[in-house]
Order: sequence, then structure tokens, then C-alpha cells
Amino acid sequence: MIDLSNAKLLDKKDVLSKFHSLFYHKKNEIYFDGNSLGKLPLKAQKTIEEAVQKQWGEGLIRSWNQYWLSLSSRISDKYSELLGAEKGEIIIGESTSVSLYQVTYALLKEGSFPKHLSTDILNFPTDLYVLEGLEKSFGIPSLKIISYKNEVEAEIEILKASIKNNPGIICLSLVSYKSAYLYPMKQLNRWASKHHSIIVWDLSHAVGAVAIDLKETETMIALGCTYKYMNGGPGAPAFLYINEEWHSKLLNPIQGWFGHQRPFDFSKKYEAAKSIKRFASGTPAILSLLGMEAGIDITLEAGIKLLQEKSIQQSEAFIKEIIQQLVPLGFSIESPLDHCKRGSHVTISHYASWQICQALIAGNDEHPKIIPDFRPPHFIRFGITPLYTRFEEIKTVIQVLKEIVERKLYLNFPLEKLEVT
Repeated sequence: MIDLSNAKLLDKKDVLSKFHSLFYHKKNEIYFDGNSLGKLPLKAQKTIEEAVQKQWGEGLIRSWNQYWLSLSSRISDKYSELLGAEKGEIIIGESTSVSLYQVTYALLKEGSFPKHLSTDILNFPTDLYVLEGLEKSFGIPSLKIISYKNEVEAEIEILKASIKNNPGIICLSLVSYKSAYLYPMKQLNRWASKHHSIIVWDLSHAVGAVAIDLKETETMIALGCTYKYMNGGPGAPAFLYINEEWHSKLLNPIQGWFGHQRPFDFSKKYEAAKSIKRFASGTPAILSLLGMEAGIDITLEAGIKLLQEKSIQQSEAFIKEIIQQLVPLGFSIESPLDHCKRGSHVTISHYASWQICQALIAGNDEHPKIIPDFRPPHFIRFGITPLYTRFEEIKTVIQVLKEIVERKLYLNFPLEKLEVT
């Protein structure tokens, strides 16, 4: 396990250190919220500025043919490379929630699996909302939400028993948004297939920090956002993966013109594209697409295996210091200790978590502002973003957390949570 005592030397030896300079960094601030919104790649800033001035401002409608019509496919192919998919199996364009609705609706309508929806208590709330809405629309039995003894990690045998006894469509987040629990993807895909079920994977809290091979893991359906570890920008479009064998079987419930086989024929009759492009709908958000390309380019250049390796090194070092220095002060670790069961954020808790979080964000004359995020009821999450997180920053976070509690600096902040962070 890495010792943080000489963190500056670790940063100097870091083979990924060169990527730090490719992002915008605010002075006197340490950012540990890349698991919610990644930092701005400098190239993205330049690309958007040029697109606004030259492509939109000067090119106007001509820019569709010159720059924009091929943009979604180009970025989709890059995500296919990152995720071990074939070209033409990933499409970029909608939000994560819309993509989840589209593909789950299509699976329900297609009818290969029993019309039963399930998920578990660790899943992100918006996924639950989408599934609840589909349950009402199709008039199917109540959405099953599988419970475990705690919110740290799934109990795999309970999950497998539920799939066996309630076959159908299961939606899971590969990395849990609260604890960073990492599911055994291939094992569960095989189990679902054996029991006449399919898993729709939400990769939002995994992609860009966890090495994912959709083919090797026998994944049929997956989706995820691109604005966290992928640094695609606020509200950046999501990706949707559908294994090629399902392309001709599933129909997009939102029949927009970009999903048409020949969109520029302007036919009065809808004819679905004969590829994954049938899951496109309306006109793509060009500026958002342009902004997200720098993030995937940087990730591919760095290499996902190296990024995951650094993520593990940094989170292991962080957890070691938490156990030694913070647990005696009343902190608890809410993430799995086994790195094989953990994504790239570390969650801790304390009875004064909300106040501690506010003290970190406020900073003072003695230490910089530190930006984590808070999740009810008492979780503080620290995102390890290996493209730009430094070992020295981890060491500083530990020191500041210790100071805030030992000196009771958190008492300077309100006990009640007043706003979302």
C-alpha cells in the first residue's frame, strides 16, 4: 500500500502526471467532486469557442455538412473503443434518463423477457423514477426494489435469488453512487441470461475510472453519462450501448427524424434506421457534443487500465489514512475496503457530516477550499479522478479533515442542510 508521507515524490513519479496540465484548475481549491462533474479540459474550451465563432457564427447552416452531421458517430466510435464494443454498437445523444427509458421500453415492448422490472436499493434514484414510470405505463406488477442489510454493498446471493425468482429486466448501476460498490458484472450477466433475464447497466459512476469490456463481460445493454470521470461538461450527452444482435429487435419509442433510415428524405412515414441509429430522436445538441470530445480523447490517450491502476493506488492510500487518522475521531468508511469491489470514489460519514462538508468547502486562511459532495443522510464522497487528482491533494484532505474535527471548526456552520451540493 502506498505511503503518503512523501506525496510530492509520488506525484513526480506518476506516469499520468502530464495530463494534469490539460485541465483548468482554480487557484487555492482542491477538487474532489469529479465523480459528479469532471473538470474542464482546456481543449474543450477552445473547441467550443471556435465552434461558436466560426462554425455557428460564420458557417451557419453549412456547418451541418462540414462539421456536425458526422460528430455523434465519431464520438460514439471513440466510446466503443474505450468500452470494448464494436463500432456501431454505441450511440451518443440523449440524457442517461432518456436512454434508460428508451431501451427499457423497447425491451418491454419486444417481449423476449417476462414483463417484470426490478432494481436494488443501491441504484441511483432517477433510474428508479424511470422504472416506476414504465411500470405505470405498461400496467405491470410493482417494481421490485431489492434490499440489503446496508447501503455499502450488494449481497450478491440475495440479488441472484431475486433474479431467479423474478425473471425479467433488471437495472443496476455498475458502481453505486453512494458507496462506490462495484458489481461483478460478468457473473451477473451470465446469471441473468441463465434465468431468462437481462440486465440494463448504468455505467455513469464507472466509465472513465473503471476498466470496462462490454464484450468480455457479455453485456447486452448499457448506458451512462459522460460528465463525471469523462469530463464531458455539464449536461453532456449520454451514451447507449446495445449489442448488435438486438439492433433489429428493439424499436425506439421516441420516433424522431434522426432515427429515420433516411432522415433527409423528409418522408411522411417513419422507417426506423437499420442500425443503432434508430435510437436517435431529435436534432443532436452540437455544442455539448463538441465539448465532450476532448474528454474521451484524453481518456483514450491516458489508457483506462493505467487510470484504474492509479485510482486504486490513490483510494487505497486515502483509506489507509482515514483508518489511521480519522476513524479515531468518529469517522466511518462507507465504501467497500476491497478495491475489487470499489469504484473510484471513497465515501465516509460522521455525525457532523453536513457541517464538516461545509467547513471543507469554505476553507480558511490556513488551508485551501476542498470540494467534495454530500449525499443524505450523512455521506461525504471524495472522487478520485486519476487524470488530475494528485497524491499531495489526498494528503492535504486528510490533514484538513483532522483539523476540522479536532478544533471543532465544523461548529461554525449550521447543523441543518439548507441546499443541495
